Amino acid sequence: MDDVLRRYKQLDYRLPATTLAWHMYEAGVENFGRDGKPTDLPFPVARRDEVVARVDAIGICFSDVKLITQGSAHPRVFGRDLKANPVTPGHEVSITIVSVGEDLKDKFRPGERYTVQADVYYKGVNLAYGYALTGGMTQYEVIGEEILRGDAGCYLLPVKSETGYAEAALTEPWACVVGAYRIQHRETLKDGGVALFVEVGDCNCDELTLSRGIDRASHPAKVILSGVCGRLRDSLASAAKELGIELIETGPLNEATLTPLAQERTGDRGFDDIVLLGVPSPEQIEMYSAKLAKGGTLAVIAQAGMSGEAQIDVGRVHYDGISFVGTSSRDIADAYKRARMSEMKKGGSAWFVGAAGPMGQMHVQLAVESEDGPGRILATDIDNVRMQALRDLVEEKARRRGIDIRFINPKEEGQEAVDRAISELTEGRGFDDVVLLAPIPFPIPEVIANLAEGGVLNIFAGLARGTRIGIDLSPFWTRNVRMVGSSGSSIGDLRDTLSRAESGRLSTNLSVAAIGGIDALGDGVKGVKENRFTAKTVIFPQIELPLTAVPDLKNVLPNVYARLQDGRYWTKEAEEELLRTKLELD
Repeated sequence: MDDVLRRYKQLDYRLPATTLAWHMYEAGVENFGRDGKPTDLPFPVARRDEVVARVDAIGICFSDVKLITQGSAHPRVFGRDLKANPVTPGHEVSITIVSVGEDLKDKFRPGERYTVQADVYYKGVNLAYGYALTGGMTQYEVIGEEILRGDAGCYLLPVKSETGYAEAALTEPWACVVGAYRIQHRETLKDGGVALFVEVGDCNCDELTLSRGIDRASHPAKVILSGVCGRLRDSLASAAKELGIELIETGPLNEATLTPLAQERTGDRGFDDIVLLGVPSPEQIEMYSAKLAKGGTLAVIAQAGMSGEAQIDVGRVHYDGISFVGTSSRDIADAYKRARMSEMKKGGSAWFVGAAGPMGQMHVQLAVESEDGPGRILATDIDNVRMQALRDLVEEKARRRGIDIRFINPKEEGQEAVDRAISELTEGRGFDDVVLLAPIPFPIPEVIANLAEGGVLNIFAGLARGTRIGIDLSPFWTRNVRMVGSSGSSIGDLRDTLSRAESGRLSTNLSVAAIGGIDALGDGVKGVKENRFTAKTVIFPQIELPLTAVPDLKNVLPNVYARLQDGRYWTKEAEEELLRTKLELD
């Protein structure tokens, strides 16, 4: 190992007196930093219960762009006085501990490497790293008790010494991809929740049953009945009495009466379960779905389809985890039954919409490399440059594994090409899985119409709350299709993703499209906003280097270029050569 790289890894150098940090003082990518440059700050000092970490690599996420664009209007820092208390963004990091407070010397040691679980909860409050908490767009930072002693324990995950810095940093966005296929929705009414049952028309309550969900194993704390009669009403009332459930019966509901009911019975938090008995109108779907709590479920029990489309807030599916389910059987519990959650069907058919963006490429790569992945894949995108990058990344590997994969640009090839591919790949039965990766809602109705029996639409793209689109929800109870979504990842997702990367089962380095030093971070944020690169941008804060596409290293740093895989993909060897060349240590 070259001396400068050895010294860097072993902290065999004098720490600087100052550190550079990119701060967000006001909204707007053009305002990021001070006059387009980082701020020079005193080197941070750890208190007794803190550590100081060196940031070795940081990936730039489109979520960082959203934060910087919106400033104090962003929901995670809403109302914060940025001029007095600026935000240091960045949550995709690889860090090394350089100093440890007195009270933590039995838990941490200088030289230890970690990555950070960004979704931090401390005393019940979400304090995301890179938002409310200082993030990684800096050279050195203090890590405090919110991360070290959070509600889930320590949010630092150990990284092996031989793991690459970019490789470790990119486990965070990759964990979001992995987590998207681990969404676990409830399979019954929420235990301890508030459930609202409403007869909405042409429903014979004497024929309906509820085989599970209100029993000793699990049951709501409150059950509210509106228009429910006959044997179903009697059985629910009997179970409520036996189990000590608060039972409330009310008259017909409309906009004027539903809102005060939600306020009174849920504290305006919303209902955990709303069960509609009979075929609902689009207006009823819209009214009731607006009153779902976070993680809430709207279940429809009906044998016929609805007349028309309901305007659905699909942003809440992604950010709030609301769910739409249904059944045409006479057992209400069947609406909650799922053959699978959000994992892709093994050997099935999958359609990735917006497949060629940075995160889309990760999804398709995971599908192609997974032992339990689909056997037929349709990837659609309107960016030819990115689509070619995706083809270069996965096509040969897919063919070797016997996966039938098609790449289509619908803007250029037309809807006919898409329809033909759908027919050939699914033999007319529809897709088992569709993943929406473009932050545009208009494909959703078409996608739902092309789902197979029991198919799953995964809304991965961060569609904002309040994004409404007209959807005929009939397939949710006539064909058992499902729509799921998630935002971020859990610490378990990150731990498993890091394990995959360090064991060689997942190459996160394949996602690196551009690199730069601390001086290039502002340009890197602009590059992500402008979709300048085909995949991820990674910054190495301890060096100076203009923002550079990985293939362009051939002319900028040919010695680093020589260590790339196939002249286009980042490697640990290229990273080490970069640091040997660019590091300047005292």
